[in-house]
Amino acid sequence: MNIEIRNGRVIDPKNGVDRNTSLFIADGEVAGLGEAPAGFVADKTIDATGCVVCPGLIDLGARLNSIEAELAAAVAGGVTSVVVPPDADPPLDEPELADRLVHRGKEIGKARVLPLGALTLGLNGERLAELAGLKKAGCVAFSQANKPVVDTEALLRAMEYAATFDFAVWLQPQDYWLSRNGIAHEGEVANRLGLAGIPVAAETIAIATIVQLARDTGCRVHLTRLSSAAGVALARQAMDEGLPVSFDIGVHHLLLTENDIGFFNPHARFCPPLRAQNDRQALSTAAGSGLAAICSDHTPVGADDKLLPFGEAKPGATGLEVLLPLTLKWAEAAGVALPQALERITAAPAAVLGLPSGQLAVGTTADVCIFDPQAIWQLTPEALKSRGKNSPWQGYMMTGKVRTTLVGGRVVYSD
Repeated sequence: MNIEIRNGRVIDPKNGVDRNTSLFIADGEVAGLGEAPAGFVADKTIDATGCVVCPGLIDLGARLNSIEAELAAAVAGGVTSVVVPPDADPPLDEPELADRLVHRGKEIGKARVLPLGALTLGLNGERLAELAGLKKAGCVAFSQANKPVVDTEALLRAMEYAATFDFAVWLQPQDYWLSRNGIAHEGEVANRLGLAGIPVAAETIAIATIVQLARDTGCRVHLTRLSSAAGVALARQAMDEGLPVSFDIGVHHLLLTENDIGFFNPHARFCPPLRAQNDRQALSTAAGSGLAAICSDHTPVGADDKLLPFGEAKPGATGLEVLLPLTLKWAEAAGVALPQALERITAAPAAVLGLPSGQLAVGTTADVCIFDPQAIWQLTPEALKSRGKNSPWQGYMMTGKVRTTLVGGRVVYSD
């Protein structure tokens, strides 16, 4: 189908485009920008007056507890590609499981599903999973989700093997021994509320270990969900050294701190935990300067699991449908221009994945998000398509609403 999107502000951060113009789509690809290609006749015209037209968002971390509902939530949030951690039930440690997930995603026909294969069998941190088979089945990289590899020798061997085949390894840096009993940032708030703390050292010790192993093996490493100023400093040092290291930040950690736990608010329980104000500021600076990609860390949790006391409540929050408005909220507060903010959730994640997506260059796949940057809506359980209604932002007014999402030149969501 030939589609013309007209009258919108087209922003393509990767290629430096930011102007009011038309976007032309043919055969699932971007066919032209500004001027229609020769012989182009539109089968469908989308009026994007007052809206921003940008590449579809790429989310580096979204759990699909109910795949149909969560992929519907993704496209409603302008997300056209979702990276799925391997900590499903059962874990994605066999090629057949990954193949089934990718196939089911294609059947549903909404956002693209990019699974992370389990680095070790059962995510138990011991025996290596069948990485080559998982790669053939469609896994984009290998991860432990937030499960640690306690045995450092096992991690070394896994990274050596991954480096041999140029597989990327994604690790959430959290030292097992320093974090196993903690539920909140080790600081003033945890002390006052009597909550077991997770010190910043849990993150920095893990990063130091992972970076040294990356230095020794040459393995490509992506650090997921950094949460501290000290962690960012270590990651920056590794990147400055030229090591193949990248990292991302959960969008909630750019806006919230340990103080948002308030009086034991279970919706403010995350893994890693929300940390101090200086940590949040360092994360914001890293994202603002282009060091890090931003992800939703979408973790749908049942309502009953968030009604429990803080220490027993499951960590995580819904994120797919609020990734865009929360990124806009962060950008406004941090003084980051809109094209740069959009780059962190489009081209930057694509670069981490080594994919040509996240842009609107002629000839690239037409994954497109059209959103109204001025639209205001209230975050309520009824407003969410995700099965997970859990969010520390419940009841808040959000600015920025997706109007239309296209995947491969097909309209998969329209408000």
